[in-house]
Amino acid sequence: MTCFRHVWAVALFLAVGATVVFGQDAKLPRLRVSENKRFLVTEQGKPFFWLGDTAWELFHRLNRERATHYLETRARQGFTVIQAVALAELDGHSVPNPYGHLPLIDFDPARPAVKDGPDNDYWDHVDFIVARANALGLYIGFLPTWGRYWHDSVKDHRPLFTKENAAIYGRWLGKRYRHAGLIWILGGDRPVRTEEQREIIAAMARGLREGDGGAHLITFHPPGGCGSAQWFHNADWLDFNMRQNGHEAEYTRRYAQTRADYDRQPPKPVLDGEPLYEGHPLSFKANELGHSLASDVRRALYWDLFSGAFGHTYGHHSVWQMWQPGRTPVNAPLVPWFEALHDPGAWQMQHARWLLESRPFLTRVPDDSIIVTDRVPTSVPGTGRYRFVATRDISGSYALVYVPCGRPFKVRMEAITGSTVKVWWYNPRTGQATAVGEFPNRGEREFIPPERGEQLDWVLVLDDAAKRFPPPGTRNR
Repeated sequence: MTCFRHVWAVALFLAVGATVVFGQDAKLPRLRVSENKRFLVTEQGKPFFWLGDTAWELFHRLNRERATHYLETRARQGFTVIQAVALAELDGHSVPNPYGHLPLIDFDPARPAVKDGPDNDYWDHVDFIVARANALGLYIGFLPTWGRYWHDSVKDHRPLFTKENAAIYGRWLGKRYRHAGLIWILGGDRPVRTEEQREIIAAMARGLREGDGGAHLITFHPPGGCGSAQWFHNADWLDFNMRQNGHEAEYTRRYAQTRADYDRQPPKPVLDGEPLYEGHPLSFKANELGHSLASDVRRALYWDLFSGAFGHTYGHHSVWQMWQPGRTPVNAPLVPWFEALHDPGAWQMQHARWLLESRPFLTRVPDDSIIVTDRVPTSVPGTGRYRFVATRDISGSYALVYVPCGRPFKVRMEAITGSTVKVWWYNPRTGQATAVGEFPNRGEREFIPPERGEQLDWVLVLDDAAKRFPPPGTRNR
């Protein structure tokens, strides 16, 4: 991370009307879509790796001390984006935050519950968390609302949102957070079933753009197994596509759809904003399939990245809901959120970031043709839980193959430029790179992972030796 300043005085902002002015220490570069429409970059053109975490209930359930602990932990773990919801799923409209504050007056999105002065309403608490995250180098993936409030009936009434109040609420939010480091995420785990719902989403997007003057990117968080592209790919407000490949541990039905969205025209960057969580009941069937492991979430990470995603979002089943003893659990979380912060998958996500940042970033494309299909194709490149996937530099300076299990496999060496290929094994569990050797660049070559265990995944790294790249995973400081 570029900023680990553990400074409590980051919330030095002034409430001016509906606008929050963040201190200069909290300011992060604006983000934009890259020229090739495949990645996000900073306003200076530097590649931006989205490594997100779903902290949906962060604003609603954590006090300032605990929110700070959460954010500092994720910063140390190499995350760059924290996804959180202003009107949170778990009755965030009617159950107060830790300080006794609600976000709206009379459940009306056109009437945010704000009071004069700092530190005395719901939105002051949101301000603090956003500012604290920014000071740690973390952007907020900011959901104005969970989907239930524009999609479902709430308290025996119609949804809280109409297209009229969605525009007002969006404009107010956009103005208030115009200078914060964030990305707007509309939607919130619901499908768009009617034209009225589509108009509500579009009105909120317009309001955000009017309020922040176009300062922030906008996307849409869909329900499980879906992507924003199926409803909004051609919408002018949708800057990049977000998928929710969801809480299954197999490639074919879910994670292959990242590549399908990557291939859409016109091109837009694509990201999996909610894959399988660590510690989650697999396919919501705990009694049949148990709970996910770190190896399950690592597979989702590399499947998405090597299939064309510009970054990835991690999640933990205890953390999204900030579950702890005394709170009603949702779908059987295994440990309290503050223990779950340190589960192995959370620490292992960063290794994919450092790997991709150690090679040319903005020229990377998905390319499974590097992998030689075995006599039994369901073995290699595989399907279900054990799918091999590959990515490479478009000019051929390097290629990466994700190997989810310890099976021998072959690659087409000609995918790499140059007469000699330098080969490495990269360990997704530790981030360690081991040089294998240099080989003539011809034909097909078989590789065998260093360990043959079925839960022991690896990344094969193939470099044009003449490029003299550093060891995979070398961090640029």
